[in-house]
Amino acid sequence: MVHKLEVDSIILEFGSHRVLQDVYVTNETGKITGILGRNGCGKSCLMNIIYGVLPTNDKSIRIDGQAIFDGFRNPEIFRYLPQFSYMPKDFRIRRIFVDFRLDFAQFAAYFPGFEKYYTMKLGKLSGGERRIIEVYAILASKTKFCMLDEPFSHIMPLHAETLKSILTHEKKNKGIIITDHMHRYITDISDHLYVITNGKIYLTKGIEDLKTLGYISYIE
Repeated sequence: MVHKLEVDSIILEFGSHRVLQDVYVTNETGKITGILGRNGCGKSCLMNIIYGVLPTNDKSIRIDGQAIFDGFRNPEIFRYLPQFSYMPKDFRIRRIFVDFRLDFAQFAAYFPGFEKYYTMKLGKLSGGERRIIEVYAILASKTKFCMLDEPFSHIMPLHAETLKSILTHEKKNKGIIITDHMHRYITDISDHLYVITNGKIYLTKGIEDLKTLGYISYIE
């Protein structure tokens, strides 16, 4: 079944500073929606608003045409990967996969060499290795929509390519919203690509729009 997420009328202000103005974003099962923008433009704020943990001046969030107000309380609706590490370092890898109801063998098939970590604590892994497990736990979980904030952070290029393959596979089962400063990864996999600039969001039609909107200075 295809589910559709619609986010509109988002207004966010901190004091007299308006961060987001009348933002509109859509996502649906089978699609990856990429969001780009410079540091401080409001990408993480937007995800936190959608997830329900950041109050805002105004918002409208709907799934399949029905307004939702507490979707973040139900992991069957939303899963969210925050920008920074969110799993306790004293958790063992085995517990993480049990808690998220995931098959570790399938994960290890994607990332050979991780088999030896199964009984280890998360804190024993490198920052990049921990991030891979955190991203996979969110991305492979059963849910209608997942949002990923900086999933490629600290991940080496070989593993980033594997992660892109997993994203392409998992979008068959859910809608995915993703943002990252590694913009080439985002442009490679996104079905729809937005750019936030000066508080407003723009749906792009191609890589040329990234230059027009001031996100990149040249096209390779």
